[in-house]
Amino acid sequence: MDYRTLPGTDLAVSTLCLGTMTFGEQNSEAEAHAQLDLARDSGINLIDTAEMYPVPARAGTQGATERIVGSWLQHQSREEIILATKVAGPNRGMDWIRGGPQLNREQIIAACDASLLRLKTDYIDLYQLHWPARHVPMFGQTYYDPANEYEHGPALAESLAALGELVQAGKVRHIGVSNETPWGVMECKRLAREQGLPVISTIQNVYNLINRGFEHGLNEVCHRENVGLLVYSPLAFGLLSGKYVSNPQADGRMTRFANFGVRYLKPHVNEAVAAYAALAQEYDLTPAQLALGWVQSRWFVCSTILGATTLEQLQENLSVGDVTLSDELLAAIEAIHRRCPSPAL
Repeated sequence: MDYRTLPGTDLAVSTLCLGTMTFGEQNSEAEAHAQLDLARDSGINLIDTAEMYPVPARAGTQGATERIVGSWLQHQSREEIILATKVAGPNRGMDWIRGGPQLNREQIIAACDASLLRLKTDYIDLYQLHWPARHVPMFGQTYYDPANEYEHGPALAESLAALGELVQAGKVRHIGVSNETPWGVMECKRLAREQGLPVISTIQNVYNLINRGFEHGLNEVCHRENVGLLVYSPLAFGLLSGKYVSNPQADGRMTRFANFGVRYLKPHVNEAVAAYAALAQEYDLTPAQLALGWVQSRWFVCSTILGATTLEQLQENLSVGDVTLSDELLAAIEAIHRRCPSPAL
C-alpha cells in the first residue's frame, strides 16, 4: 500500500480508502466489520463515512453507518486510523436530520458532536462539508443554471468559522469539502487568507472513466491551491465493474434503488462501459482493476474511496495496488474517451 500526505497536514493516508455508505443498509454490522478488518489488514488507514449514511438516506437508518464504524473503532488503535466524516448540507429533503440540515454554526457543531458520539471517539481527523449550501450541479446534474438557485443558506464564512471552532476545541484535526466547484474551492481559500479562517485540505468529488468532470478546471485549481482529491464513485455505482454488461439486472445499487439511475443511466454510458470492459479483458485485467488503476494513475488523486458489498468485491478492488497501466493501455483508454467523452457527466 502506498501513502500520500494530505496537503497542509501531517496525515499520511493510504492511496486506497474504505467507503462505508453501504453499512447499515446493504451490509450488516458483522459484514461491515469484516470489510473494515480486511481493509486494515491490507494497509488501508483512511476510513470515510458521513452523518447521513447509509444510502439511500432514510430516517430509520440515518447514523447507522457511523455507529457501525464506531463499534469497530473501539477495538483498534485509534492513532493508526485516519477517520473522515461529513456534515450534511441543506435542500436534499432530509428533515429528519436536525429538522432540516443547515451549514450554520449551531448545526455544524451539533452535527460534529453527534458524529463523535456515534463514532465513539473524541476527535475526527478530517471533517468535511458534504455538499455546498448553495445551488451547484451535483448528483447527476451537469450544468450550473442561476435560474435553479434557491435561498442561500449560511454564508460560507460562517461554515468555515464553525469548523475552525471545532479545530480549536480539538474535536477536528483538518477540514475539507465535497461535491464542490472551482469557485467554491477558490472562495474557501480566499476566506481563509482574508479572514484567518481554517484552510481546507481536501475535496471529495466524483471522478471515474465515464465522468471526468474534475478535469475541467478543478484539477488545476486544486493543484495551485494545494487541495487533495479524494475520489468517490470510482466504479460509477458498480457500472465500471462490468457486472451489468452481461447481466443488466445484476444485484447492486443500480437495480436495488431506482433513484440512483439518474447519475449514470444516460445516453452512451452503456457503450462506453462495454468498451472499457472489453479493453480490460484484452489486457488480462478485470474491468474494476482497469477503472481503479486508471484513477490511481492520475497525478492529482490523493486517495480513491472503495465501496463494496462483499469481501470478494473488496478483495478484487484491493488488488489494484498490484496493477500498473502501461502507456499503451493508457493511450487505448484515451481513444475510448475521445469517442465517448464523459457520457455520465
